[in-house]
Amino acid sequence: MDLNTLAQFLAVARLEHLSRAAEELRVAQPSLSRSIARLEAELGTPLFERGGRLRLNAAGHLFRGYAERSLGELAAGRRAVAQAAGQGFGTVRLASETFLAFSGPLAAFKAAHPDVEIELHQLSAEEAARRLRAQDVDLAVVSQPITAEGLETVLLLDEAVGLAVAPGHPLTGRTTVGIDEIADQPFIAARPGHWQRRLLERLFATRGLEPRIVCECDEAGAIAELISAGLGIGLVPDVARRTATRLPLTWIAVDAPDCRRALTLLWATGRRLPTAARLLRDAVTAWDWTGTEQA
Repeated sequence: MDLNTLAQFLAVARLEHLSRAAEELRVAQPSLSRSIARLEAELGTPLFERGGRLRLNAAGHLFRGYAERSLGELAAGRRAVAQAAGQGFGTVRLASETFLAFSGPLAAFKAAHPDVEIELHQLSAEEAARRLRAQDVDLAVVSQPITAEGLETVLLLDEAVGLAVAPGHPLTGRTTVGIDEIADQPFIAARPGHWQRRLLERLFATRGLEPRIVCECDEAGAIAELISAGLGIGLVPDVARRTATRLPLTWIAVDAPDCRRALTLLWATGRRLPTAARLLRDAVTAWDWTGTEQA
């Protein structure tokens, strides 16, 4: 069992598709298949279900965690040695569902620490948490509740989420609106799993309703663009309302106490963060997320 085999296994485990994993790894598919077969033979058990679509089985899920942590520890060791050898503060790896509100704190951090390289990884909240535990990333910021086992957390911002509508919309001029009043409205929303989509579905579900979604979008900025074009309405956090001033949108408060999001910073428990990660953690934590300093 070597490091290359572990890396190949993790690629297949993540994609659950041999040909796509082979393409990503730039190896021949038969060679990758033999590598996985040798690993399974060494472990004495299959790691994948092969009936139809390739899927991790229970043993595969168990081994995946150990493989991720092993490679993560080695990567952390290489970075620690590089730092000790005087090669600067190194690199910090930050994961988030969206980086729409990060230009300010990241620009300030980069100005203060120009020698630090910042890697940005756009991931779902669950994937970010998993990769934190595996030490694939150093820090993560999420906008929805996740299982925090094995993770340290700091609340960065607890903010209201409002309803955005285009100029001339019938709701323009309202200061608040109830969920029942917008039950039949077309919504521009993020894809399933994103915090904004989960919040929308939760707000409607608690009232026995289902939102009418006319567009699913991966880009947070595009959601605001489509709303401003009059194609639908959507949920927009307060920080985006303050930063996206170029769009002619009307922001209306939603009459629901649970229409909020909590922006939370996470890192792995019991792990000594590299210097670059500690510096960024401190900078992000100290940033004025409410916007009062900028104002």
